[in-house]
Amino acid sequence: MTDVVIGIDTGTTATKGIAATIDGTLRAHTSVHYPLLVPGPGRAELDPGQLRDAAVKALTDVAAACRENGDRVVAVSLSAFLHALVPLDKSGNPLGPLVTWADARSGDQCDRILAAGRSRSLQARTGTPVHPMSPLTKLAWWRDNDPATLRDTPRWGGVKELILAALTDEPFLLDLSLASGTGLYDIHARGWDAEALQIAGVSAGQLAEVVPTTTVLRLKAGLAGLPDGTPLIIGAADGPLANLGVGATPAGVAAISLGTSGALRTVVDRPTSDENGRLFCYALTEDRWVIGGAVNNAGSVVRWAGQSFAAGFERPGAEGEDADERDAALLMEAQSAPPGSDGLLCLPYLLGERAPWWRSGLRGAYLGLRREHGRAHLVRSAVEGVCQQLALVKDSFDFPVTQVRATGGAVASELWIGVLAATLDLPVAVADTPEGTALGACLLGWHAVGQLPDLDHAAALIPIGEPTVPDPANAALYARLRPLIEKSALAMLDTVKELDRLAPPPTPAIPVTDGRVDAAHSGEKA
Repeated sequence: MTDVVIGIDTGTTATKGIAATIDGTLRAHTSVHYPLLVPGPGRAELDPGQLRDAAVKALTDVAAACRENGDRVVAVSLSAFLHALVPLDKSGNPLGPLVTWADARSGDQCDRILAAGRSRSLQARTGTPVHPMSPLTKLAWWRDNDPATLRDTPRWGGVKELILAALTDEPFLLDLSLASGTGLYDIHARGWDAEALQIAGVSAGQLAEVVPTTTVLRLKAGLAGLPDGTPLIIGAADGPLANLGVGATPAGVAAISLGTSGALRTVVDRPTSDENGRLFCYALTEDRWVIGGAVNNAGSVVRWAGQSFAAGFERPGAEGEDADERDAALLMEAQSAPPGSDGLLCLPYLLGERAPWWRSGLRGAYLGLRREHGRAHLVRSAVEGVCQQLALVKDSFDFPVTQVRATGGAVASELWIGVLAATLDLPVAVADTPEGTALGACLLGWHAVGQLPDLDHAAALIPIGEPTVPDPANAALYARLRPLIEKSALAMLDTVKELDRLAPPPTPAIPVTDGRVDAAHSGEKA
């Protein structure tokens, strides 16, 4: 009989379930999908009932596969995406939709916090940038637009509180990792932050009790056909668990997720405040913390380019080509354009942007466009713009990074990996972990039950490919171009805001793919 831990990873449009042994071998896996709802401009919500049902189904399906395999489930461990907000009753039942990280309705509240000069100190204490993604600013939106609901809702929570109410009879709890991504929790003093609560308009009594990510609870009796008393590990947030799942926990090793969106993160041994306000800091465990930044736009930019530039993209045998095949063909064509795209600079902010500036209202642009630029230049420049944005995050680190482990759908492209290595000026190796976040949840579960004493051991468990080494000439070129990106992006803010006033953006076409980044699809994962 093989012992396994089941990892349940709740994402923006899919819940993944896997079973893994202590050496990281996958024994079973499943995926349950649900739609991301966009009911109006700037909105991005989920049906919380569907989210809970998906977690139960994923657990039930994987548990059944384990029984068929003859495997013994020693624990269940949870991962959830960051920055969600949902109103709950006293029993943990949802009273409204779950608002996701991609929801941008609180832009005005962010602007007021920035204008008041409060954002930098809030971020230093809470580890979370002041941005529309943050539950802090989402609650501030309720304070300004629906104060009665804000006041009268017994509990406010996120994905983890919602899922726990379905899986355990334990009290109203939240893990340290997800708490550190709310913008409401002081990661140094280890308690709900008084100033953040005042801005949000809620009391500490409306929020969950925060506990370590290795806290062991008990699964509800009879759930998923598992034995009564099966340990349920409260787990952590998706971003920190993605680092664990690709073995990027030792000093100097960074993880990059490249799906629909992207992120760069590395692990440190204590909560760290970025004095320039460019990096987040979220917990993995009480003594391991992940710092870095997430970008809204990655593979989604190439998908947009395919929809916009590939009309009449005629190639032999291309009839009936699907979107993934078209994207791959565009990337192959883009390799014919030279590094630097013959002086074409792309600001790829189709869905706004987060790191490293955390400014709402950023929009995309091409700069330096000339008649001789063709589709290959436009696509290559978009890839370069995304990779440069991740390099700006890396440039914000005040400690060395010596290697990068990459995962996600985009890393299958030779162009993406080559440009990424050159912009970062670091070797980039692809981690062979298609379910990195769920695997991270499993490994944290093994750690919580005392079978994996050293999380850094994960680095030896995860297979990686041969690193792509940066081309020195390309790295030097991208380093010269990078300051122009920040200069241009921030200089355009006032112009973009005026354009938005003249022609408000329509309801956004948010990709119906996972809003996190580590799983070959989308989102912060922040």
